Amino acid sequence: MSDPYKVLGISPDASDEQVKEAYREMAKKYHPDNYSGSPLADLADEKMKEINAAYDEITSERKRRKAAGAGYGSSSSYSTRGTYQNYSNAGSGFNDVRSLIMNGRIADAEQILNGVPMDGRNAEWYFLKGTVLYKRGWLEEAYNHFVRASQMDPNNAEYRAAMNQATTQRSGAYGGYRPTGPTSVGGCTPCDACCGLMCADSCCECCGGDLISCC
Repeated sequence: MSDPYKVLGISPDASDEQVKEAYREMAKKYHPDNYSGSPLADLADEKMKEINAAYDEITSERKRRKAAGAGYGSSSSYSTRGTYQNYSNAGSGFNDVRSLIMNGRIADAEQILNGVPMDGRNAEWYFLKGTVLYKRGWLEEAYNHFVRASQMDPNNAEYRAAMNQATTQRSGAYGGYRPTGPTSVGGCTPCDACCGLMCADSCCECCGGDLISCC
């Protein structure tokens, strides 16, 4: 099926009421009763089926998103320390995804993000997808998504902070990804252990905890 929002002639950002209004207008226009005895009756019937399917898909998807976000608390006022410094975003279109990530429901968050059509993937989508990838350990892919988010919204400090953190880890600091870094035969060095603790503390702080209280 084609994009259900395009079928109804509305934006993915449309409110629930706007979705209903668009559906009513389309149904009024293409209802088969209006074409009784007309050569266009079959076409109208097919169009009406497409309109109904689009409306059902949109409403079902929105119900799933609301159900996924329910029970995880409000996502409009929380914040974190460390890698992703500020998850609070009152104007966010992905509050449910942010809530799921904060509660460790990474698979659920990724499922919602993957279901967003290409024309709905804004800077915040790339930031949150990067966050999911980062938490899965895919640093390079996460970095690419953070870069894309920062390019799309260069004034957003949250996206820049995530990109800078990933850049630092890619360069080998804080025990991160080191494509050409030194190796230690027989185990890690004291420096590696220290860096590992710092990285673990950063990740812990990202989830609201504090592994090393002095930093």
